[in-house]
Amino acid sequence: MRELFLVEPIADENWQDRALCAQTDPEAFFPEKGGSTREAKKVCLTCDVRNECLESALMNDERFGIWGGLSERERRKLKKRAV
Repeated sequence: MRELFLVEPIADENWQDRALCAQTDPEAFFPEKGGSTREAKKVCLTCDVRNECLESALMNDERFGIWGGLSERERRKLKKRAV
């Protein structure tokens, strides 16, 4: 019997299904005001879908949480520079 190897994601799978944050504590990605974002950003650094996550957050104007390794303030600055 031949072994099959999945090279590309299944077509109906979205980036959220492959996100490392889906396998960790979601509270780390939505810290209380003044709380640390260090742990969440550390997870994002090694996530394969970081760019897709950030793009989605920017397109959907996500106002809270860590998305694509950036805080809301950092995403706001990034959007201003892009204009």
